[in-house]
Formats: sequence, structure tokens, C-alpha cells
Amino acid sequence: MTGADPVALRHMRRAIALACDSVAAGGGPFGAVIARGEEVVAEGSNRVTVDLDPTAHAEVTAIRRACASLGRFDLRGLTLYSSCEPCPMCLASIHWARLDGAWFAGTRWDAAAAGFDDELLYREVTAPLEARMVPTRPLLAEEGKQPFAAWLAKPDRTPY
Repeated sequence: MTGADPVALRHMRRAIALACDSVAAGGGPFGAVIARGEEVVAEGSNRVTVDLDPTAHAEVTAIRRACASLGRFDLRGLTLYSSCEPCPMCLASIHWARLDGAWFAGTRWDAAAAGFDDELLYREVTAPLEARMVPTRPLLAEEGKQPFAAWLAKPDRTPY
């Protein structure tokens, strides 16, 4: 961000501080802030090793906290500030949460240089099923359509 909004800079600096605090507390070097303008709605840091949860990335932690705080799963109107470029899982979470945008400080190459290399995941997501490193195969495909039929038949479903 060059010539950036001072509010955005403040949120990004907070995300970076959360990342540094996370390292000191035994977590990974990642932090995230979710904000609505000047208002901080939620913060998160990497808790993978602290919580023994491989999905507890800073962005996901912040998204979970924002959703709990606001009582909704749709985070339209909010922006995420991350100390580092989101990995594929976090990028997907940003999309699923419907955040208006995401800013990051460090790049995925900075993370790779520190031992957090997600390049394999970027390749795996686009690889054909038969070429993936972790076997990913269809099983009971016809029966697997039943939950979707039940969903479509449910008149009071909550769309997302």
C-alpha cells in the first residue's frame, strides 16, 4: 500500500504486531484484523501449534471471531488486514465469509523463506484428482447427491 489510508495502515500495523506477539506466545508468525472502517470487529493470530489445530490460521481465527461477535456468517461490509498473503485455505475462507477485501503485508515468498511454503497447495488445488499427492477419489457419488436433494427440498433453508 503506497499513500494508503491512515486507518488501513493502523489496522495493518496491528496485524503485524499480532503476528509478532503470536511468535512470542508460541504460535506462528501471522496476525489478522477484521475491521469496518476505523472499528476493529475482530483480531486473530496463528494458533496452529497453540491449539493443535491445523486450520487455526490468523485469518480463519479472525473470521471465526468476527462471525461470533456479529452473530452472522456473512461479513460483507468488512475488510481483512493480514500480516502475510493468505494461503489457499485462508483465501477460500475470505471468499466464503464474503469479506469486501483483504490487504496483506508480507508475501507468500516471504513466508516460504521462513519455512511456511504453500506453493504445493497452490499447485494441488488446480491438479486433476488423479494427480494429487493426497489421494482424493469419488466414492458413492450417486448417494452423495442425497444431501443436496434434501437441501433443495427444504423450504426454510438459509442460503449462503
